[in-house]
Amino acid sequence: MIALLDGPLGAASEIHAAPHWRGIELLSDLHLGEHTPATACALAGHLAASDADLIVLLGDLFEVWIGDEQLDAPADPARPMAQALQALAEAARRRPVAMLTGNRDFLLGPEAARRLGWTVLPERCVLQAFGHRHVLVHGDAECLDDRDYQRFRAQVRTPGWREAFLARPLAERMAVARSLRDGSEQRKREQGLAGYADLDRAEMLSLLAAAGADRLIHGHTHRPGDERLGPGLSRHVLSDWDLDGQHGPARAEVLRLDASGLHRQPPSGLAARPC
Repeated sequence: MIALLDGPLGAASEIHAAPHWRGIELLSDLHLGEHTPATACALAGHLAASDADLIVLLGDLFEVWIGDEQLDAPADPARPMAQALQALAEAARRRPVAMLTGNRDFLLGPEAARRLGWTVLPERCVLQAFGHRHVLVHGDAECLDDRDYQRFRAQVRTPGWREAFLARPLAERMAVARSLRDGSEQRKREQGLAGYADLDRAEMLSLLAAAGADRLIHGHTHRPGDERLGPGLSRHVLSDWDLDGQHGPARAEVLRLDASGLHRQPPSGLAARPC
């Protein structure tokens, strides 16, 4: 576990790297499910091989999460979700693992965090490490041009909606989640990534200023890259993972932070590991 400190973005909103840490790894948008065996295998292999002092997951780790009861669903240990959950629990026993939720898995609750051993992060937090302050977000809350989604997001993030949804039978929740996922997939097919809103530039700059930070790191858009936002300010977009041919060419990437900078690299041992 790691200690979360109060900061300008709110209570328990900051992680400060320990002086002896040599590397921190960030991953996002793995969209794990029963249809992603190769991606789950790659994650398990990377977590087992990584020497990072901290691993941070920036949301949409799972394609869908409809309540922590999923942890108790009967599962073959060889199936992708069971494999991924086991790998995450084992990784958290060896070093701190932290996670903030995304638009697909925002219903991850305290029971999942307790049983998997990770630290839950707020939607907007600061990682202070290696001489820089990094704002970490999933990214969906900052896509302000997508007004339909922002209205939907505001509705489903209320405590009342969450409580009512989690009170519904598991099968009913799964049907709702499947319907939402199918709608999202259809939109991807019709519009492609170009049809999706990017993070609002003014909002990104406002976040950096509020946090006293110089780097913004996020996922969500599936458009990996680095961009200068202003003098001394930059954003770094994480890649999604897809080694199962769900959406285009195979891809998987880890962003590693260390004293020498930011480095994009493939998961450890990916080429040599059978999945």
